[in-house]
Amino acid sequence: MRVLESYGLRWSRRRRLIRALYRQRELNCVTNRTNRIRAGDILLFSTQRNEKIRLPFFMEYYRRLGVNHFFFVDNDSTDGAYEYLADQPDVSLWHTRGSYKRSRFGVDWLNGLQRKYAHGHWTLTIDPDEFFVYPFCDTRPLRALTDWLDASSIRSFSAMLLDMYPKGPLDAQPYVEGQDPLEIACWFDSGNYTMQRNKRYGNLWVQGGPRSRIFFPENPDKAPALNKIPLVKWSRRYVYASSTHMLLPRGLNLVYDEWGGEKASGALLHAKFIDTFSGKAKEELARKQHYSGSLEYRAYAEQMAQNPEIWCKWSEKYINWRQLEILGLMSKGNWA
Repeated sequence: MRVLESYGLRWSRRRRLIRALYRQRELNCVTNRTNRIRAGDILLFSTQRNEKIRLPFFMEYYRRLGVNHFFFVDNDSTDGAYEYLADQPDVSLWHTRGSYKRSRFGVDWLNGLQRKYAHGHWTLTIDPDEFFVYPFCDTRPLRALTDWLDASSIRSFSAMLLDMYPKGPLDAQPYVEGQDPLEIACWFDSGNYTMQRNKRYGNLWVQGGPRSRIFFPENPDKAPALNKIPLVKWSRRYVYASSTHMLLPRGLNLVYDEWGGEKASGALLHAKFIDTFSGKAKEELARKQHYSGSLEYRAYAEQMAQNPEIWCKWSEKYINWRQLEILGLMSKGNWA
């Protein structure tokens, strides 16, 4: 990498750290249980607003995987999510009425908390509608994966965001609090993905899937990015640069093998498309707190008015992580 470019990335990382420290003033601590965290604990960080209906299963899922402590930033919920999280014994909770958009869509808030509390820990940074799967997750806890990553001197682990959806109209089957959303949204696109390398940051930029073919059919390059790096052995020097799509220092983004092999990777099963989606899309469009003038949510609102079915004849029903590996959507690499 050229000297000037390397210097530019270092300055960009420092600037983001400063932003994160500044944005911490917007957070009010509700419950701080970080004194219960022990060395080696796996931590999860998330920003949420009005996700009460999703939270019970979300918490159960990640506790079962092996997460020891949860950090939540509540962005002024009104549905009881704030109160629910405050009562959980393994949650530290912050509340803010600050602008989600001005905090770079919550990234500044979480970068600041991670700098203060996550140094030396494996951390997951996850949205409440994302469910992390990795090689052997049906038989091995998350600790087994992080132990292997430590032994292999790997600091970051990638996961492709895989949009899940039901067969039939999105509102045909009501979602019940505490339910596994993948019981409803159990289909996905097995193909229809494009990849290109981001030269500045070194990561792969992945687009496609149902959001591209349904919501951005005329402009697939405007479709949301599907590449994520949710699992990181955190250091106070690190920052997420754009959601969990990429990090600084740049080396954390090199989660693919440039010499033709396969590095281990996972998937994030994205259970956005259930019957709660239409109401959520309208709320977020009205708030105008998302990327590029809420372009994504404007596309959602326009298409949802036509009551589309996302399922198509090429859709695949989810079985397990081995199926995703066979399809080339994740890999166990050399982890046996």
